[in-house]
Amino acid sequence: MKVLGIRYCSVSREVAPLVEFFGTGLGLPRMNLEGTDAEAFEGAIFTAGDSWLEFWGESEGMAAGVMLQIIVDDAEAMAEHARANGVEVSGPMDAHGERIFFTTAPNGLAISFQSKLEEGK
Repeated sequence: MKVLGIRYCSVSREVAPLVEFFGTGLGLPRMNLEGTDAEAFEGAIFTAGDSWLEFWGESEGMAAGVMLQIIVDDAEAMAEHARANGVEVSGPMDAHGERIFFTTAPNGLAISFQSKLEEGK
């Protein structure tokens, strides 16, 4: 199992100041969401190498909070490893072309880890 990158995901009521800060203020490149359901997306995704920062607007079904997403080459292997070491893991869930598992760090931080699904899945 190899870690490929991380994503920081924040859901909040006030997204515009974050988009301004990271996009204009820090000059991070914004991901092009053309061809997706970008019209319904209030926020932005900023790329940082193989990692990125996501900022979403709070809405029904999308409660305010912060999540660390760990991108790995094999989420199934990471889930097996975590469970074997006493970590409570839920999932998987397949979405956006990824297999995703969820857990919570001892300090309450929501964490997901995921890997790309094979083509055709």
